[in-house]
Amino acid sequence: MFSFKVDEEISIELLQQHQKEELFTLIEENREYLRKWLAWVDNRTSAKDFEPIIPIWIKNYADNNGFDAGIRYQGKLAGMVGLHYIDWKNSTTSIGYFLAEHAQGKGIVTRTLTSLLDYIFGTLKINRVEIQIAVHNRKSIAIPERLGFVKEGIKRDGQWLYDHYEDLVTYSTLWKDWQKNKHSIFLTYIK
Repeated sequence: MFSFKVDEEISIELLQQHQKEELFTLIEENREYLRKWLAWVDNRTSAKDFEPIIPIWIKNYADNNGFDAGIRYQGKLAGMVGLHYIDWKNSTTSIGYFLAEHAQGKGIVTRTLTSLLDYIFGTLKINRVEIQIAVHNRKSIAIPERLGFVKEGIKRDGQWLYDHYEDLVTYSTLWKDWQKNKHSIFLTYIK
């Protein structure tokens, strides 16, 4: 199974069926916060809702087609990160993430993505990575901006979110950009 140590406090791991209660509890405790940005939250009303989804996540990883994994901070599940469908022909993929509201402000997603991008570019040899975020989700937008991603544009009404459309902003980074930026990002981050 996929398990990846980011640093002494953070790891990411492919979730298994026995962890569905833990995942549901995380979502339930953060439901109101997460539903501001994520269209799937209301469809998860019990841990049982993850039973058909977790095998898909495992199969995607087994098929070398990305993954959805839990982010653990100091051993506790704090969020998720997804490496979505990999377009091997064009060497591109996209990343999605969410973090519990109480876990924010600790650099968890920034550190996770920094390590994950090294894996994506170094091990998988992907050339381009995208992140799409609702334009009003300032906390989430700060992450690709902090990591030196390029803002490419706005996808108007890009996502239906319960009762309204949300514009989405697309950010991207390329392997060559990451090679130039990651050293300065690391120096900025450790100050």
